[in-house]
Amino acid sequence: MKRIIGFVIVLLSNIIYAQNIELETFATGLSSPVNIKHTADDRLFVVEQSGTIQIIDSNGIINPEPFLDIGALVNFGGERGLLAMAFHPDYVNNGFFYVNYINKSNNTVISRFSRNTKETANDTSELVLLEVSQPFNNHNGGDLHFGTDGYLYISLGDGGSGGDPGNRSQTLTTLLGKMLRIDVDNLSAAKNYAIPPDNPFVGNATALPEIWAYGLRNPFKFSFDSANGSMWIADVGQSQIEEINRAEATSVGGENYGWRCFEGTSVFSSSNNCESINHSPPIEEYAHTQTPQNRCSITGGYVYRGNDLPDFQGLYFFGDFCSNEIGVVESKATNDYELKFIDSFSVGGISAFGEDNDGELYVAGVNSGNIFRIVQSNLSTNSKAIPNITVYPNPAKGIVNFDFRANQNTPSRLIIFDAQGKKILDYENIKKEVLTISTENLNSGFYLAEISDITGVKTIKKLLIE
Repeated sequence: MKRIIGFVIVLLSNIIYAQNIELETFATGLSSPVNIKHTADDRLFVVEQSGTIQIIDSNGIINPEPFLDIGALVNFGGERGLLAMAFHPDYVNNGFFYVNYINKSNNTVISRFSRNTKETANDTSELVLLEVSQPFNNHNGGDLHFGTDGYLYISLGDGGSGGDPGNRSQTLTTLLGKMLRIDVDNLSAAKNYAIPPDNPFVGNATALPEIWAYGLRNPFKFSFDSANGSMWIADVGQSQIEEINRAEATSVGGENYGWRCFEGTSVFSSSNNCESINHSPPIEEYAHTQTPQNRCSITGGYVYRGNDLPDFQGLYFFGDFCSNEIGVVESKATNDYELKFIDSFSVGGISAFGEDNDGELYVAGVNSGNIFRIVQSNLSTNSKAIPNITVYPNPAKGIVNFDFRANQNTPSRLIIFDAQGKKILDYENIKKEVLTISTENLNSGFYLAEISDITGVKTIKKLLIE
C-alpha cells in the first residue's frame, strides 16, 4: 500500500506541475511569424518569414508600418525566407541589428541594418557580412543571438535534402551544419567582420575559422540563458529523434554534436569515419513514436528567468511544431536533466519562442499568425481551499459522485484533467448538491478534478477510474 500511495503523490505533483501554464493571446494578424526578439524596452519585434519585421507594443498592438521590409530581397517559401534577427548589444546607441535570410539565389545571407527612428529601420542600409551557398531548399537553421562575450552566434543547418548526403555537418571546410561565432565590431581580411582569436579552429588549415561548434542537422532555434550564459540548441531530427544540446558558458567551443553519425543518442550512419568520432551527446531527446505520434520537429525556446511563473524558474522551454505541445527541461543536478511535456495548445505550428525585457515568455504560431504569452494557469494546487466535498466511489467504476451538500458555498464549475494534464470534462453552472458523472467513456487511470465555487475559490480532488 505504501508504494501505491507514494506513486499517487508523485503523479499528483506531476499533473499539478503540468497544469501551471496557459497561453494568452497577445497579438493577432501576423503573417508567418518565425522569430521574436526584444531590445531595451517593452516592445516585441516579430520576424515575418516573407521579409518584414513588425513591432508589437506592450498591449499587443502591431505598429501600422513595419520596422523593416526587405521582401524584395527574400526568397520566401517552405523553410526559406527571413528567419531571424538580433540586436547589437549597443543597439540603443549605434542602432545596428542583424538578420538571417535566404536570398533570391537561395543562399543564406547574414546582414547588418541600421535604425532610422525608434519605430523604423533604413531598408537600404544593408551591409552584407556573410553569404553561404545552400545546396537544397531546406535545413537552413537560421537563428541569431549575441553571446555574453559580445560576439554574434549564427546557427546553420546541414544544407538540406535528407540524411546530410554531402556529410557537411562533419566537414570542417563548410559552414553548413555548424554554429558560427564572429566579431561584428571589427574587420579582417576584406570581410565585414573579424574572427574572434579564441575560436576553436583558428590556425587550423583544414577548418574554417568562423566555426564554433559542428555536427548539427537543423538548429532552427537556439538561445542563451540570461542568468549564466549557457547555450541551449534545439536540433531538428531526421525521422525519429528530436534533441536538445547544451554548452556551458565556459565552453571553449569545438563541440561536435554528432550528426549525421548520430540522431540524438542513436546511431544514424556508420560511414565517413563515424565509428571514430568523439562527440557531445544531447542532454535530452524525444522520439517521434512517443504518444502523441505526431511529434516531428522541435522548436527551441529559452530558460525561464521571469517573475510571473515561479514554478518554472530556471527551466528550459521548448515546443514541437507538429503536435503544438510545449515542454520543459529541468536541470536536476550536474549533467542530470529531465524532460517533461506540459500539454498541447492551439498555437498553429509552434515556430518560435521569445522573451520580453522582463524575461516573460511568448510563443509564435506560424500558421495562425498569432503571438501568445505564457501565463500562470488557473488550476489551483490548494486542495484545502473548499472543504467538505466528498467524492465517491473512489476508485470509481461506471459512475462517480461529487457531493457538495456539506459545503456552504454553491459549486459553479468542475473540470476533470487526465494524467497528462489534458482537459477531459468540463461542467459549468452546476447548481446541484450532488453531481453524478458517468465514467464509462473514461480510460482507467488517474485523474484530477478542479472544483470552483461561486466566489472563485478552487480546490483539487484526486480521482481513480477502474
